[in-house]
Amino acid sequence: MTGRVVLHELGVRLDRGEWIVGRVATGDFVALPEVGMRALRLLQDGLPIGETQTRLRQETGCKLDIDSFVRQLTDSGLVAAIDGEPVPAPDPPRPTFPWLRPGSVRWTLNPVLHICVAALIAVGVILLVRQPALLPSWRAILWSPSGAAVLFTRIAIGWLMLFVHELAHLVTARAAGVPGRVTFGTRLQFLAVQTDVSGVWLAPRRVRLTVYLSGIAVDIALCAACVILGVLTGPHPAYSIALLTGMAMLATQACVFMRTDLYFVLQDLTGCRNMYGDVVAYVRHGLRRLLGRGRPGPITQVSRRERRWLVVYGVVLVGGTIACLGVFAAITLPVTVTLVVRATQTLISPRGPSEALDAVVVLTLLATTQLLWLRAWWRRHGRRFRRRGTGV
Repeated sequence: MTGRVVLHELGVRLDRGEWIVGRVATGDFVALPEVGMRALRLLQDGLPIGETQTRLRQETGCKLDIDSFVRQLTDSGLVAAIDGEPVPAPDPPRPTFPWLRPGSVRWTLNPVLHICVAALIAVGVILLVRQPALLPSWRAILWSPSGAAVLFTRIAIGWLMLFVHELAHLVTARAAGVPGRVTFGTRLQFLAVQTDVSGVWLAPRRVRLTVYLSGIAVDIALCAACVILGVLTGPHPAYSIALLTGMAMLATQACVFMRTDLYFVLQDLTGCRNMYGDVVAYVRHGLRRLLGRGRPGPITQVSRRERRWLVVYGVVLVGGTIACLGVFAAITLPVTVTLVVRATQTLISPRGPSEALDAVVVLTLLATTQLLWLRAWWRRHGRRFRRRGTGV
């Protein structure tokens, strides 16, 4: 390459001695040292690749391979054209609820709102401490003798709370000027709804943490509201189910080995660029070394400070994944199989229309959930299997 490079519209932020450079619209980012940032500036000023390399050597004494540098920028989706030829790239993903404008949701970043949410949570916590009986037992979920009614209620309330949780991420990110996109995903055996707010990397830390923690804050606030409503209007199954669902969602957030909201908070506070990806690469490298095919580990390419955090997170990731899959094998799978067997037996020998309908609903709900999981899993991993099948 000898000509000029045209870059997409890029944003930059200085972070711990490195420059975070990327596109908010697509969520594509790279971390560059000072010399890399200077090379980027020269390319943005329109200098040809050869002159950029010469100028950089004169200014810094560094012999940076600009051709390789440009290829890395291209692979990261930051280059629009080279030598006048456009670089093929997919269109930026369509944001969820594009009619939401940053100006109309800017209030979600206002500290006054955060104080009000904290006050609501504080009232709920105080009521629970003074009246522990307000905390419902798991039996409150079984509010009806109908299995279909219990499942439907749990699913309806659970998905509603998930929607509100993800909406909190979406609107706070949109307030920061980040498009945001809500999609289905998988976390091990779990079907998850997730919001891609990777464009928030360029925002100040306070804004980034607000976006990451907004879903958890809404979950806790909804739990507090259920406690308060239970005191004001009396107990109700909906309050109990919502409170227990919210508590389960909060417990799940602690599973940082599945890249939950708290994972992104931890990654941001530790200064790791790609904690999960780096650790997964290191674990795979360890397995290859056991098979006699190892090379220097990828974790050695990061700073010593970041390496320490990656080692700690690696222990959490491996241990948590094993424990989570163990719970699935010991509890979730047997319960699901039991529900399927019972519903199937009921359909084979129904004792009445109501029981047959109940069995149909149970099977439909379980099948729908599994199909959604499979679809989300294939969207994420299917390309890898297609490449293996074609030998690419």
